[in-house]
Amino acid sequence: MAEMTLESIGTHQLDAARNSPNGRASRTLHSGARLRQTLIALTAGTRMHEHQSEGDATLLCLRGSVTLNSNDRSVTVAEGMLVDIPPQRHDLVADQDSLVILTVGLG
Repeated sequence: MAEMTLESIGTHQLDAARNSPNGRASRTLHSGARLRQTLIALTAGTRMHEHQSEGDATLLCLRGSVTLNSNDRSVTVAEGMLVDIPPQRHDLVADQDSLVILTVGLG
């Protein structure tokens, strides 16, 4: 089992996002046969364009605040909140510099 500190990895990812022309950076934390976890850093105002999840998915906000938009509602995901990602098309916008963990169940 590999040990990691989310605080140090997150700080590094936010620095990378701030230096990236698209305002984001990500790192896979875990990729297995049934589960994938990705740490995503987004600078304020950065939008992950509309897409659809392949399976069950959750979003945990570690730092900052993001808004998850689907065709029928918007949810502000503040620091410390965990939400289910809707199965329909959705996008994600960083309200401020943010770190989130995306967890996706795989087939």
